[in-house]
Amino acid sequence: MKTEYFRKKLETEKIRLELEMGGIGRRNPHVPDDWEPVPTEIGTEADLVDQAEVVMSHEGNAAILMDLETRYDIVLSALSRIEKKIYGKCEICGDKIEEKRLEADPAATTCVKHL
Repeated sequence: MKTEYFRKKLETEKIRLELEMGGIGRRNPHVPDDWEPVPTEIGTEADLVDQAEVVMSHEGNAAILMDLETRYDIVLSALSRIEKKIYGKCEICGDKIEEKRLEADPAATTCVKHL
């Protein structure tokens, strides 16, 4: 298996996800390895419509950040499996995960039979 190839793909994705999360959020200073939306000044807008837009934008960023963070955690888990030398094995049956499947999703945890 091309483990180093997949490690590089995962590390590239990790960096991309960190950049995307950094654009709409920040690391939570109170919870290690957690991200939170960047706080916004709500209530400083003169118009109620503008205030509502700020709230909606913040909620949208929170949802996007949650999706990105979920994928980020999956990528970190895959990198951990590489370090533990258990990468590329189906977590259900223990068989090798097909390289085509790993090419499509380097963080995959199951073989095609167990999608």
